[in-house]
Amino acid sequence: MSSTTTPEALNWSIDNCTIGRAMEVLGEKWTLVVLREVFAGVRRFDDMRVRTGIPRQVLTNRLAMLVGNDVLHRVPYQVPGARARHEYRLTAKGFDLYPVLVAVAAWGDRYLAGPEGPPLVFTHRDCGARVGATLTCGHDHELADVREVLPEPGPGARRR
Repeated sequence: MSSTTTPEALNWSIDNCTIGRAMEVLGEKWTLVVLREVFAGVRRFDDMRVRTGIPRQVLTNRLAMLVGNDVLHRVPYQVPGARARHEYRLTAKGFDLYPVLVAVAAWGDRYLAGPEGPPLVFTHRDCGARVGATLTCGHDHELADVREVLPEPGPGARRR
């Protein structure tokens, strides 16, 4: 005879879940590709489009959405003899996504890279060592195993 328990999480509403809200901004494939490019210093529309193969309208929509969500901001520039255009730069909110990009890349490197290894690595500018995403608690304890993390209702949680 097996006993079943109801997970405590079912007692709490997910209507105001910040993970869901974040995925409304980040959850489409091309969004992280655009962010990868901007973090790599590729800031101009045509450069992004040619380098990634993103369809023009999709790139237009992704950039507008990232600007509208204050992840990127537009900075005007003009090449002599051409019309004024815009570059896309990270805002403080955008820079805060760097650990997300590093974590996604680490997961891809572990499970999806070819036999020759990852095509992109992140290194510390000062010493050249590889950078990775780690979990730490508020007391700066580095968590060696994700099973050390306990999701609990936060101050914004609402009972069902």
